Amino acid sequence: MDTRINGKRLSSLLVKPLGLLFIICSLFFSVACEDMLESDSSRQLFDPELNQKTDTIFYALGVLQAMQELADHYVFQGEVRGDLVRTTDYTDKNLRQLANFSATTENKYDSAYVYYRVINNCNYFIAHVDTTLRTGADYVMMPEYVAMKSIRAWAYMQLARVYGSVPFYTEPLTQISHIDDGNYPMLDMAGIVRELTPDLEQYAQDKLYNVPIYSGTPSGANFNPSYIFMPVDVVLGEMYLEIGDYDKAANHYIRYLTRLSTSPHSAYVQPFTPLGSMFMDELPTDWSDANLRLNSLAGAQWNTIFTTIGTEYITYIPMAPSALQGATTQLPLTYGYDFYATDKSGRARYIDEVQLQASDAFTKLSSSVPYNYLASVGNRSVIRQIGLGDVRYNSVVSTEVSEETDSMKVWITKFNNARIPLYRISTVMLHLAEAFNRLGMPDAAFAILKDGINPDIVAAGDGRPLYISDETRTALTSTYPILSTENAAVFTGDNTSKRYYHVGIHMHGAGWTSDFDGNTYTPGLSPYQMDDVMASKLAELARLYPEAAIGTTKQDSINAMEDILCDEYALEFAFEGTRFFDLCRMARHKNGHATATSPFDGSPASYGANFGSQWLARKLAYKQPVVNLLDEKNWYLPFK
Repeated sequence: MDTRINGKRLSSLLVKPLGLLFIICSLFFSVACEDMLESDSSRQLFDPELNQKTDTIFYALGVLQAMQELADHYVFQGEVRGDLVRTTDYTDKNLRQLANFSATTENKYDSAYVYYRVINNCNYFIAHVDTTLRTGADYVMMPEYVAMKSIRAWAYMQLARVYGSVPFYTEPLTQISHIDDGNYPMLDMAGIVRELTPDLEQYAQDKLYNVPIYSGTPSGANFNPSYIFMPVDVVLGEMYLEIGDYDKAANHYIRYLTRLSTSPHSAYVQPFTPLGSMFMDELPTDWSDANLRLNSLAGAQWNTIFTTIGTEYITYIPMAPSALQGATTQLPLTYGYDFYATDKSGRARYIDEVQLQASDAFTKLSSSVPYNYLASVGNRSVIRQIGLGDVRYNSVVSTEVSEETDSMKVWITKFNNARIPLYRISTVMLHLAEAFNRLGMPDAAFAILKDGINPDIVAAGDGRPLYISDETRTALTSTYPILSTENAAVFTGDNTSKRYYHVGIHMHGAGWTSDFDGNTYTPGLSPYQMDDVMASKLAELARLYPEAAIGTTKQDSINAMEDILCDEYALEFAFEGTRFFDLCRMARHKNGHATATSPFDGSPASYGANFGSQWLARKLAYKQPVVNLLDEKNWYLPFK
């Protein structure tokens, strides 16, 4: 009997452990030799006993292939429907349908099955692993057991983002009767969070489940198995942020960041090197090149996080580096880079048939960002701005102008490798800022953009950050203790310029945004100041929404700061697959209503009851959607 769920064989939802062969195939992407997850049998596939440490590793890594299968779906579902890309004459019909919201269940990238395959693999592992086995005082099966629960929660969260309400089950589907019953509850995001978070919370108390499971260095394929797992605190923070429980979200993000074994954001240690004469025509002539120090790291080193595995990655999906070695991805090719082919010189090549390019809105946003550079004038430091734009854009968007044809070719180079990022340290930082903002602390949110998590931002007295309120200083050392006396040590560098270890996110692409120069803080040193940035955003929103009577109340400021963060999400995470889901989450929160637990949720009453939906629809209007995006039900794909 051919048992099916959502058009797929039931048996194909299950993983077969193949012992040592399986783990070797997983680690070196050699899974193409056969489909490790498929079987023609609709019966129970394997012995349910998982009572050896090596067995659990084999099964846990078996989730890798299921994650590989959903990788392209994840990115296309979250990016093509967002506001950062546009289609071209070469875009295939499946992506074009996603872009204009006309996708039906026949669309190639509309498949709940790819997420349920991960869920069912996790369900089987959770149901059958022996968590009582010990080596000394250690319960040796627990790390993978908890990791499977985190991955399952992520997959359900993603299903809710894509489809709204979905069938929910936690037992492994191994018998025909399980399908025939059809009694699975349909749960939305709030229901999924309600069902899964109580169980996950008990593991979040233990640091063990927020650090890598396996040690060692990446293989030649740049793959470390630890990076396919998801820290419990990160997943819990994401789930609570989705439903607007900002208090719990913030505390879980803080707990994750303060438990890291390495200094958070150490990937962005700040050296300063001259960039030469390319700026000289736009700089005052009395400043010599010898006295000019420009922050080139924002573009050059930021871009390296996508080509190397370092402290910025938390979770990614490793795809095979060639079709002979396993599951491949269409992402590089869609963005214009044929990762799996070579030219005559043996290098991967760019192509003309680019299917997705940067949108005009994203290009305009990036070019509007002033670049801040640090220079020495006499015995003092000054920070000035130049119209360079945000250098993150030029780090991942490559252009070539042809004088002969008077045309320009554009390629997106962020996926010129075989790794699909799911979570980065910057994700946690910015989502913490989003939670802080909705908790009534837009200044704390801005600190993450401007100065990073730095103990000096909560210091009292003269010569310290003026934009941080006394209430926020107290909150960041007590209620949300990311900079308590104990935790502040995590964010202290080990050199004389400790500031460089914890740069603000905006510094990744906009140069020197902080008022710190080494260990010295000078109020107002940088042109990037909260009052100015906030005033600019409020004025922009007032122009776009004149009927909303946008003012200068705290609730106005919170709404504006959310838009400032939304812009930063675009600059930092463009093309990675998160954009549409970020927009939907923010739109729902702008549509929300203040409650006792979330007093700053929603928008000011003058903005209207569905301001968030209007906000989302305006951002996506250029895509000419075939549905009315003012109706939230049209934000979801049809369930298949």
